[in-house]
Amino acid sequence: MADGNPAGVMESDGDLNARLLALSARAERVLSAHARTRGLVANLPHADVSPLRIALLGPYSAGKSMLIAALLRLPSAAVDELVDAAPKTHEPTPYPWNGVILVDLPGTLSGNDEHSGTARLGVRGADALMIVTTSELPGEAETKAILQALDTEGFADRSVVVVNKMNAENSDRDVILDEIRKRLGPFADRVPIVPTDARDYVDAINDPDLTVAQRDLLFAESGVDALADELQRMVAPGVSDVRPKAQAFELLRVLADAEQHWVLEGEELRAAETAKKVEESISQTKRGVLSTLERERDVVASVIRAAGSKSADGVSEKDGTVPTDVARDVSRELARAMAEFDTKFSSSMRTAFDALVGAYGTDVPEPGVWVNDLDSPEATIDASPDDESRFDRAVREGAVKGAKEGVRRAQVWIGKVAASDSGQGSVASDIATWINKSRVGQKMLNVGKKVSDETGKFKPWGRGKAAEKVANTAGKAQWALAVIGPMIDLQSVAHDWNERKKLGEYRKTIKRHFDEEALRTRSALDDSGTRHLDEWIVEVAQSLSGLTDQGPEISAERETALRGIKSLRDEAEKLVRLAD
Repeated sequence: MADGNPAGVMESDGDLNARLLALSARAERVLSAHARTRGLVANLPHADVSPLRIALLGPYSAGKSMLIAALLRLPSAAVDELVDAAPKTHEPTPYPWNGVILVDLPGTLSGNDEHSGTARLGVRGADALMIVTTSELPGEAETKAILQALDTEGFADRSVVVVNKMNAENSDRDVILDEIRKRLGPFADRVPIVPTDARDYVDAINDPDLTVAQRDLLFAESGVDALADELQRMVAPGVSDVRPKAQAFELLRVLADAEQHWVLEGEELRAAETAKKVEESISQTKRGVLSTLERERDVVASVIRAAGSKSADGVSEKDGTVPTDVARDVSRELARAMAEFDTKFSSSMRTAFDALVGAYGTDVPEPGVWVNDLDSPEATIDASPDDESRFDRAVREGAVKGAKEGVRRAQVWIGKVAASDSGQGSVASDIATWINKSRVGQKMLNVGKKVSDETGKFKPWGRGKAAEKVANTAGKAQWALAVIGPMIDLQSVAHDWNERKKLGEYRKTIKRHFDEEALRTRSALDDSGTRHLDEWIVEVAQSLSGLTDQGPEISAERETALRGIKSLRDEAEKLVRLAD
């Protein structure tokens, strides 16, 4: 049945031939596009209505030439000219016979690699095979070659196995044929096996001393006439049936050759391998850092949502406020979560940098200092004046007042630090100097060993880097306070006790506020972290470009070509299945 044919209709030979030639034309365009494969174009199948070609494949001295002499019924003089004890056939030699061409190939296993190579090429140009062995039985190498022709080369349904020299002394026909079937394995019942003795047939033709009875006996026992009948049966469907099947397999072989032509060697191979290694290293580096970024941004978002639940649960039923101690704890948790994010993200960048330096040396650029530039959220809760009740309004106004009064002093100081420059004498610089006086403080500030030396003294520009770190950390605290600011109200919120049920709505508002902030923060961390990573990856790729030379260009060209060839091979394999 035709593969993929929903109607279950057999593919006609005409359809197969048309599809084959169209695919071959596509292959010509693909192979012609590059010098590596341009030379294979001549081997592609093309429209061919010449007589079918039956190639004789077998080892040296198996009697292939004698079989041709027998089939052609040559006289003694012509037989002597054709047959020689030495491996006389150096190249495929054609002999017309009954409307087809018998192609005598150089013998294999003769010790002549050139002859064996020529024989393999001859097989590729054949429409059918006469596989010749002898009563001495094929050895391991010969058996392997036979099975390859039947299986890999696709000749199982277009072959005859000839066991020649069967009338030799001490030859047991049944034992020999049984052993041949064993060696053919799964093809034993699929491929005709014909025992012959070509020498007896030639003698029967040319020996004048034989009686008619003796001549007829030699003809019958030689098996040559039975071989001729089997060959005629094999090619009876004609060129339009047999050739497209042979050409489908040949197209597949040409495309396999094309893939081999893209096997790189020497400098090209090293350049391509280096380029691939660099590409994989950079890709692996990026995946590792992004994995940390994705994991830690989700952790921060989870902490923010948990803080919202904690704040909402802490709302006082007495006056509708979030107690100061709850707000303080939440603020600390938020600031700690953001600081841990910065530490782990920066650590993943450092780990990635160290790995690349270990692989490619100090030419790898160091990633820039990670600066979490997350914007502080709006410190108010939006409410629509149109549907705002007296209780809602009281809560909103109280929250705003609490944010302005209860958090003001902390925000003023932290904001001053965050907004200060990093030069000598700034607030952040003074704080950094004070922190650096302790051993613990030095370790905190000196991540990456850019700030101070072994004695704890600031390196050149070290004080500025430390001040940046302090200012950045202050920014995290300011962000945390801004998140929880709207929830803080240190003064009682006036409300109507008749609307006490509104307390639940207020708690929902708090949770919703924190949930929205969790999503906003998660997205912002993802965007800024990815941008920071991408900027460094670009610098890394540029710094390592000198290691690859032409590697990326070769690899890209190769991958493009191989994708095109593979697509063609997939189509050719479908045709081969149709041909079987």
